[in-house]
Parts: sequence; structure tokens; C-alpha cells
Amino acid sequence: MTLNLTDENFEKEIENADKPVLVDYYTFWCSRCTILSPILEKLAEEYKDKFIFAKINLETAPFTAQKYGIERIPTVILFKNGFQISGFIGVRSEPEIKEWLEKNQEIIDKLMEKVNEIIKNYEDYAQKNGWKLNPDRKLVERLVMGMLANEKKYGARYCVCRRITGNSEEDKKIICPCVYVQQEIKEQGHCFCGLFFEK
Repeated sequence: MTLNLTDENFEKEIENADKPVLVDYYTFWCSRCTILSPILEKLAEEYKDKFIFAKINLETAPFTAQKYGIERIPTVILFKNGFQISGFIGVRSEPEIKEWLEKNQEIIDKLMEKVNEIIKNYEDYAQKNGWKLNPDRKLVERLVMGMLANEKKYGARYCVCRRITGNSEEDKKIICPCVYVQQEIKEQGHCFCGLFFEK
């Protein structure tokens, strides 16, 4: 079964999915899309325990197309917790897509091992400070994945709720857990991004 996405439900569906989501960006008039679509629909059944297969018609979802910079179709993007993991443009054969899915499953498994390790460290940090980690596991995973994306792009696990200035000395303050966390928990009962809460 393939999930149909729209501009209205896109973010919610890919962020809250319990499995990685493969999104096929297509239009009805695209001849290459009509070649790829049946391949993906067949794989959706075969891989239903590992992935959620979704499709979005760019004719009716212009905002999503713009946000993700979709310029050519068909485009396929694989998401985990709302973050892009990998993708490809154009038509690929069924064996090629299977190989691509297996490779990306390994990447996701390694990524989630790292995410779980970081979450465990944050749980320990919270406990040492008399706090608790946000009980919404999905939200915590998204926050950590955002920090890992910042680490890949900027070289450090900067808080996702703070603006990165590019001044490394100034930005040290916002490496999670940031220098503001204690004051924010004291004043608001949680840090700004909602990772740490008072007990």
C-alpha cells in the first residue's frame, strides 16, 4: 500500500512515521514517472515491514516541491524522522532500487545506533542534573538527528533551536546541552527546544 501525500499532510506524515518513508515525487503527465511507479508499488508490498512508501503529485503540492528543491521528476527521497537520508532522480530498475534500499537500511540502522547512544548520554546528563528527558521519544530522536545534521554541516552538535552565527567562539555556547539550559529549566520548567524538563 502506498501513502498519498499532500502539502497539508507531508510534514506530519514523514516526521511521525514509525519507519523510514520513501517518497516518490511525480506528476501524471511524466512518462518516466509512469515507468517508475509500478516498480515502487511492487516494492512497497515486498518491503512493507521496513519502509513506508509514499507518493506526492507535484501538480497539487507546489509548496513541498519548492521546499525540497524538486526540479526534475521522478525524484525519490528517503526520509527518517523527517530528515532526508538519501535519494535518486530518474528511473531505476527493480534490482537497483532493492540494492539502494538495503544500503540505506544499513545507513539508517547505524544512524539510529548513534542517535540511541546520544539519547542515553542525554538521559544520564539529565539525571545527574535532577531533570528528565522529554518523554516524547519521536521528538527527542528528531532533535538529536537535527543536532547530528548540524554536526555534519557545521562541525558541532549545535542546538536545533538556536541560530548558528558562524563565529566558532560565540557558537560554542549553543552546543547541546547549551549554556542556556539550566536557566531555561529554572524559569520555564524545560529548555527552549524541549529536550530537557525538570522532574
